[in-house]
Amino acid sequence: MQATIQDVAAKAGVSISTVSRAFTRPEMVSERTRAKVMRVADELDFNISRSAATLKSGRTNRVAMLMNDDITSWFNASVLAGLESVLHPAGYDIALFQNIDTARNRQHFFSTLPIRRNVDAIFVASFAVDPHEVEQLGRAQVPIIGINSPDVDGFDASVSIDDEQGMFMAAQHLIKLGHRHLAYVGAEAVLTLHASIDQREQGFRRACESARSEGVELDWQVIGVPRDVSALAAISSPQTMSMILARLLELDPFPDAICCQADMIAIPLMLRLERYGKRTPRDYSIIGFDDSTYADVLGLTTIRQNPQSMGAAAAHKALRLIAGESLGDDAHETAPASLVPRNTDDTYDTHA
Repeated sequence: MQATIQDVAAKAGVSISTVSRAFTRPEMVSERTRAKVMRVADELDFNISRSAATLKSGRTNRVAMLMNDDITSWFNASVLAGLESVLHPAGYDIALFQNIDTARNRQHFFSTLPIRRNVDAIFVASFAVDPHEVEQLGRAQVPIIGINSPDVDGFDASVSIDDEQGMFMAAQHLIKLGHRHLAYVGAEAVLTLHASIDQREQGFRRACESARSEGVELDWQVIGVPRDVSALAAISSPQTMSMILARLLELDPFPDAICCQADMIAIPLMLRLERYGKRTPRDYSIIGFDDSTYADVLGLTTIRQNPQSMGAAAAHKALRLIAGESLGDDAHETAPASLVPRNTDDTYDTHA
């Protein structure tokens, strides 16, 4: 015979409402009491009915995470880890919606989710929502939280880094080291998607134009390659890398410094350039963006961001909004991005 909530309450020595809150509103129960209830529930093989809890509370205990890439990307996987670290203990599941990038995918999602209203909050990772999409989401009456979105319009809360300023910092660092022939390598923007990562090219251009305006003799190139709308990571594919290599190697002179839109571009690029006799830092400097997996191992100079911390901060904001709190000045937050010098940028470290 299946155990009931009354059985759990009796064995744990607490009220039925305490058992219910331990499952549905864990923040209202002490850690000690919740641990005892969960231990007894496990012994009795009891699981509270989510549908019953939803009807009672008006909440689904589920949130949605929208991505313009897929969950295998370093950024999205890190954001998910941050969200999960906060939301799982609070009793929430996370529904993943990947590749919300093409016009068709976006139209389908934004037109159907508000009608179904099957989530309590929506997280949007790395892209903006347009006014029509905001209006559609508004019908669901759930908070929308941006994570590294290009702007805050349409979001109830957000946690972002300044992508443009981060790449400005990267290019400025290389210029100050004495480099005068710079190249930027990145994926071209997708017309149907306003993504935060596209702002990095603007930071590179601004740093170069600023240096020129100060009298620095500088030449610079932007090498943009098509971005597969199904995955930004496709830029590191052999075919795309060959395209980037060909365009770099035909430059005369060869760049003495390369800024890459992301580590996932910089790492395979410097490994492939070595096959052509171009070694960093001997022949050129290279800098990435993210401080992602393997950047430290390979000694890549990069711009560091922490998407796991950003995800956790976004989750805390969401729980407060779900509870009906006003975030006030805490609604929108800019997380720090910092330069991490390593072994790929010291070719000209004796220059002022």
